[in-house]
Amino acid sequence: MNVVDMGVGRGDPGAEPGAGRSSGAEERSAPARPATGPGADADGAAVPVIPGVVGDGAAVPVIPGAGPVAGPGERATVRLRDGAPEEPPRYAPEWLQLREGADAAARARELLDPLRVRLSDLPDRTRGAVVHDLGCGTGSMGRWLAPRLDGAQHWVLHDRDPYLLHFAAVASPRSAADGSRVTVETRRGDVSRLTSDVLTGASLVTASALLDVLTREEIESLADACAGAGCPALLTLSVAGRVELTPEDPLDAEITEAFNAHQRRDGLLGPDAATVACEAFSERGATVRLLPSPWRLGPDEAALTEQWLRGWVGAAVEQRPELRGPAERYLSARLAACAAGTLRVTVHHTDLLALPRPTREAR
Repeated sequence: MNVVDMGVGRGDPGAEPGAGRSSGAEERSAPARPATGPGADADGAAVPVIPGVVGDGAAVPVIPGAGPVAGPGERATVRLRDGAPEEPPRYAPEWLQLREGADAAARARELLDPLRVRLSDLPDRTRGAVVHDLGCGTGSMGRWLAPRLDGAQHWVLHDRDPYLLHFAAVASPRSAADGSRVTVETRRGDVSRLTSDVLTGASLVTASALLDVLTREEIESLADACAGAGCPALLTLSVAGRVELTPEDPLDAEITEAFNAHQRRDGLLGPDAATVACEAFSERGATVRLLPSPWRLGPDEAALTEQWLRGWVGAAVEQRPELRGPAERYLSARLAACAAGTLRVTVHHTDLLALPRPTREAR
């Protein structure tokens, strides 16, 4: 087992040898490349400019992940599914870093108390909790959650992008809320193929901004895997399909509708994901809670708001090309208001906590 112990000794009292061993679709990997920083790709090169929708056809910088960076029929995910070896990551570290503060402020902390109660009932708490973080990106979920839970924790980070896994591992927390140690293991693989075997010994499954880029079948597979393992799931920041901008503009609703349609391409659930996940987990006997987790963006989040605007409008235009002319004028005005500090944006998300009935296999 490749374990990264963040400065508190090697080994993990909460993970048995071979526990949670992946299927052939997954490959455990330990970071071997030194960090080059979130402003560069895996070879230290600058991230390329992505064409936008403003400026009379001129290119504008849109960070991969903030908006559409693939052609029609391709899914904007964090390499959740197998693809060509040369396929670039969909989400750049820059975008994940830019949104981390807003994500942390938005997550529904009210879901943590029932989660803590469930984790406190583990049959052998002295062995610690094993947390599987799906589509972990640069590890923001672990940085947010691990310091808010008591007890030793071993985090298993899943992603298809080894570069993002590297960031996640080296920037993981070192200790839990009560000072207990936190260790990390990385697994490179396809989380859309998750099974209960992969989650053997799991105490918790987490994910952030993942459900809305899955299909109904993939969410049902996730619910099956969690139910089979008897472990809870904390799945945060699924897009809700609602956006509020102040001051208002007559085009707000039309852009929102086109963006939501873009999110639902190719069978992806987009803004329907939280509802579908709630139904899937409930049908498998879990107690499910949904709570709002909105981004509230003002002048202090101008850089994030700018990137979000470009991606949001860009996706709407990709879905409805006839919007291009009005959308260019709309985006120019919105970016000017953002730069002036007069724009306020609320991007609605939903957090989900599912507490399945424990099974004999649950820890």
